[in-house]
Amino acid sequence: MSASAVFVLDLKGKPLISRNYKGDVSMAEIDHFMPLLMQKEEEGALTPLLTHGKVHFLWIKHTNLYLVATTMKNANASLVYSFLYKVVEVFSEYFKELEEESIRDNFVVIYELLDELMDFGFPQTTDSKILQEYITQQGNKLETGKSHVPPTVTNAVSWRSEGIKYKKNEVFIDVIESVNLLVNTNGSVLLSEIVGTIKLKTFLSGMPELRLGLNDRMLFELTGRGKNKSVELEDVKFHQCVRLSRFDNDRTISFIPPDGDFELMSYRLNTQVKPLIWIESVIEKFSHSRVEIMVKGGKEFLMRAHFGLPSVEKEEVEGRPPIAVRFEIPYFTVSGIQVRYMKIIEKSGYQALPWVRYITQSGDYQLRTQ
Repeated sequence: MSASAVFVLDLKGKPLISRNYKGDVSMAEIDHFMPLLMQKEEEGALTPLLTHGKVHFLWIKHTNLYLVATTMKNANASLVYSFLYKVVEVFSEYFKELEEESIRDNFVVIYELLDELMDFGFPQTTDSKILQEYITQQGNKLETGKSHVPPTVTNAVSWRSEGIKYKKNEVFIDVIESVNLLVNTNGSVLLSEIVGTIKLKTFLSGMPELRLGLNDRMLFELTGRGKNKSVELEDVKFHQCVRLSRFDNDRTISFIPPDGDFELMSYRLNTQVKPLIWIESVIEKFSHSRVEIMVKGGKEFLMRAHFGLPSVEKEEVEGRPPIAVRFEIPYFTVSGIQVRYMKIIEKSGYQALPWVRYITQSGDYQLRTQ
């Protein structure tokens, strides 16, 4: 089971807009949400799911808004939370900034979106590109004369329209890896993780089928190439266009892509990563009114900073915060993941060019100071 109703509340808990999908939970139940949330917050026992009587509140916070789904049944919580985050994503696509003011300014469009996003408590059309084909951003000027349903809503491939044409057919593939790293003061790595995404930008005519090949360790083992350089992917998450049954059978990533930009997949590698960028820092204090900080990065950069301070008599007791590092390294991935091939198959037989770019960037990359 899924959600009975969805509410958007301001910071005081006042409903700005709501949609009752099933009618089995009183809409007045939302009045209990904010007092319950404040009570749990004061007790230090705040959770993403709150319960009042037989009613469950599944909620998320975004800027100055609360998005809340109610249910009395044993709902699929992960489905409901995924839907709430998808609502945030779709609304942000429409209004750029999702906040209280944008909700108040776009009631008509939001009601239209809520009707299409969910039906009888179950997620329906959640792709913003498809929604934008028939729900415009003109507010009161919405076109009401068009009664036909866009083909993409009823097609088996709901994320791509038919009849797309380009003079030049191309696919741009970005493999982006973010490194999360925590290093203690003696140089030992306390935590390391790689979070990767593969993003595509497609300019392809017709209804092509794409097949993406990676140096996936499980695939190499299945095909007897276990000794080749490969990567063991964990927590893999795909866009809805990927044929999951085929991936489960033979690890082939086969899909009919949406038009334009989209995230094809994400993955995680919980592996030991050597620090890509190393920083040494020394903090010295001088009598009452001066602090000197020296930061050394590898053999190339040295920064020395002096801070003139008001007279300070008391020594700091608190620990020093870690140094957060931001960087981006092109043409490189930490994990060694590679795009081995991208096959593009379309009934007209046209030739298309795939382009691949690799980027490694900092995620939560911190080095503790002495």
